Amino acid sequence: MADEALFLLLHNEMVSGVYKSAEQGEENGRCITKLENMGFRVGQGLIERFTKDTARFKDELDIMKFICKDFWTTVFKKQIDNLRTNHQYLAFTCGLIRGGLS
Repeated sequence: MADEALFLLLHNEMVSGVYKSAEQGEENGRCITKLENMGFRVGQGLIERFTKDTARFKDELDIMKFICKDFWTTVFKKQIDNLRTNHQYLAFTCGLIRGGLS
């Protein structure tokens, strides 16, 4: 329970920090890109850690099963089909998935 609360607080602060540090006149798209890139790097690191002791995936279906069941559940403590999210914070999550898939 504490891990989940810490992750949510860190996530909220990260998103608000990126938007607050944006210069006047900076486009919203640059903030989204920054968040996606952060998520991408985190996703790459996490997937390397999670898969270091697993066998190689045979096909795309095995990859998607791993992302949806193991990766997502470990990161968010929820099943992927039951997740409800605030769309403002979706950029980091998209980057996380992209990083995991790369």
